[in-house]
Amino acid sequence: ELRDLASKHPNLVLVKLDVADPSAITDAAKIVEGKLNGTGLNLLINNAGIYSPASSLETVDAEDMISSYRTNVVGPTLMAQAFLPLLKKAARESPEKGLSCSKAAIVNISTILGSIEKTPQTFFQPVISYRCSKAALNMLTKCQALTYREARILCVALHPGWVKTDSGGQEVALLRAALTVDTSVRGLLSVLATLSEKHSGTLLNWEGKAIPW
Repeated sequence: ELRDLASKHPNLVLVKLDVADPSAITDAAKIVEGKLNGTGLNLLINNAGIYSPASSLETVDAEDMISSYRTNVVGPTLMAQAFLPLLKKAARESPEKGLSCSKAAIVNISTILGSIEKTPQTFFQPVISYRCSKAALNMLTKCQALTYREARILCVALHPGWVKTDSGGQEVALLRAALTVDTSVRGLLSVLATLSEKHSGTLLNWEGKAIPW
């Protein structure tokens, strides 16, 4: 489907990437740099993630925890490191004041399941490895916001909602009110367009509403 989409839109470039492989991240950053032809990168969205629906306190094992952490936390960490020079370049060359996605931004796709405060309301689905890794991703986002603020790079975590996808299937049955992919994406795009300095270092949902840590 991605190849078909790219064939119809020449401005869409597909780059092979496995966020669990540090060398693949480095290679992807070099390819992107070449495609940019000397300009910076305005927006990095870390969307890759893995989800183990059967991960409970009784069943989760070491490999599940490590695998989830590697993809959901280490991956976004290394992605930001690899693309940081391009993001800094975009921020330096932008005439815009303040922070925004059109200037330079890192967006980490997170989840309400990573919210410690909201856990009592969402614990009908334990998914321990996923929750713990996403809570760590939220901490990473906050640290990135504080660290990259001097470089004028906005950093935010977004919760796309419970979306009707392969990984969201079980929640769909439980909630009976999951979002369609179209609704979630349209909401996220609207939120991206409105992000500013006041949002950096926060966790927001697809409607732009703040979610407590």
